[in-house]
Amino acid sequence: MNLSLTGKNALICGGSRGIGLAIAKELALLGANCTIVARAEKSLSESVLHLDIALRQTHKTMLLDLCDTDAVKVAIAEHVANEPVHILVNNSGGPPAGPITEAEPEIFEKYFKQHIISSQIMVQACLPGMKEAGYGRIINVVSTSVRIPIQNLGVSNTIRGAVASWAKSLSNEVAEFGITVNNILPGYTKTERLDILMAHIADKRKIMLEDVEKEMIVEIPVRRFGEAEEIAALAAFMATPAAAYLNGTSVPVDGGRTGSI
Repeated sequence: MNLSLTGKNALICGGSRGIGLAIAKELALLGANCTIVARAEKSLSESVLHLDIALRQTHKTMLLDLCDTDAVKVAIAEHVANEPVHILVNNSGGPPAGPITEAEPEIFEKYFKQHIISSQIMVQACLPGMKEAGYGRIINVVSTSVRIPIQNLGVSNTIRGAVASWAKSLSNEVAEFGITVNNILPGYTKTERLDILMAHIADKRKIMLEDVEKEMIVEIPVRRFGEAEEIAALAAFMATPAAAYLNGTSVPVDGGRTGSI
């Protein structure tokens, strides 16, 4: 099984912490040169120190807010002018929790830009280099809400579903060039995002945080939350030559929680 990413360049959005950083670490271990994208300068400089730097690897950072689509256009154009991107990981923070009936219309626009428009800009800039290399991997970190909407995440459910449809359409158009597009659907994973969600639920229901955690874990057949590294392991495989025939899929990594086949 060919799992080597030696000589491949990866661009990981939201790569300074959580699932994004875990993915960057795994890609680096397989030999990829990684560029981590995030909007916080301090976390960027700290995150790149976590990547093992081998003799032939070069890891970089890109300070960028994915909500600023004009800045995204400039930054990605400059980046691909200097080196091609073979692996693009679209990953960014989700919309705030809350019922869809209470969401302001502007919040949909903000996160549509962050998750769809910025990803489209990134892909269009990276495609020429991928086509020239005959190798491309576009990996989108989405959510199990693509399959079944999650209660109290109305805006997120909407945007995540749009990302999945966008990715499926894209996968049909680029596969003939050796480029695959796949989605990872994380379940409840131990990240800052999960902490915020549990705190929101606890506050809304006026119950203890520990009780919220117990209720959520009961829904998971393996009876625990996932680790960021477990999501990253699948992303790393999707990025390799071994995954060349995996295309247009949405794969849950959720301990069996999603109630669909």
